[in-house]
Amino acid sequence: MKKKLLVVGTLAYDSIETPYSKVSKILGGASTYIALAASKFSIDCALVSVIGKDFKKEYIYLLKLNKINCDGVELIKNDKTFFWSGKYHQNMNSRTTIKTELNVLENFVPKIPKNYINSELIMIGNLHPKVQLETLNQSINKKKFVILDTMNIWIENFRDILEKVISESNLISVNDEEARLLTDEYSLFEAAIKILKMGPKYVIIKKGEHGSILFSKNKLFVIPAFPVKKVVDPTGAGDSFAGGIAGYLTNHKINFENIKNAIVYGTIFSSFTVESFGIDSLEKITKNDIFERLKEFKNLTSFKLDLNKYKL
Repeated sequence: MKKKLLVVGTLAYDSIETPYSKVSKILGGASTYIALAASKFSIDCALVSVIGKDFKKEYIYLLKLNKINCDGVELIKNDKTFFWSGKYHQNMNSRTTIKTELNVLENFVPKIPKNYINSELIMIGNLHPKVQLETLNQSINKKKFVILDTMNIWIENFRDILEKVISESNLISVNDEEARLLTDEYSLFEAAIKILKMGPKYVIIKKGEHGSILFSKNKLFVIPAFPVKKVVDPTGAGDSFAGGIAGYLTNHKINFENIKNAIVYGTIFSSFTVESFGIDSLEKITKNDIFERLKEFKNLTSFKLDLNKYKL
């Protein structure tokens, strides 16, 4: 029997403009990227989200085609799907949000299907902390491993409830800006120490094109990003990263070494995601594509140095 991964997050329409081109109302949302990345592993992946009357049936079919259970996707017939529009600047590291329409997300209450309330691993995407907490309250698996994402708006405006969610999580993944905002520490090392004291056993701090850092109480792991020749659209890269981590860990014993391996997969999935608009590259990659890029990444990040012959 396959182990269960529960993904809770947004399904959305995105309109995106980059220095290269622009697209209008394509499939987006954190849970879309997370679930598609995680589905590349041999696991039982279920999605909990909410959509409106305008959500195309073909997108649900696409998710199901990738063996993602959508029983937990609720349809609100009298409202529209969550919509986000943004424009990336020339360096592709920063963006301006043009429009955000919460629509069905405004009153979203997650409903975990009965078959998944005992999931071994729960990946909670970037959502209002009260929705994240409601997800945790519905789970009956006391040994579950919880991976959490968040963002600046929740850190700034819903700090108390967010800290409760963080305290009940096992691993939190945030970018460098969010880590500093959460802790009032500029040093990412000091920030990680403070976040670990909030409850999680592991902290991942993402640094965009400069890779990421994994922290635990006594260990540290640093990894670069995979060098992509042309970044077309960074949207969803962090979510694909999280999905790769969650998918890998669902099938493995969770410890520091295996989280390191999971981050390698997450990094690879992110690299595919940024090479096209939306989910196009992520959805189409094969096992062989993943293997070849893993092999290339390993060659790029390894070196031979005999420390027994160390000289200056």
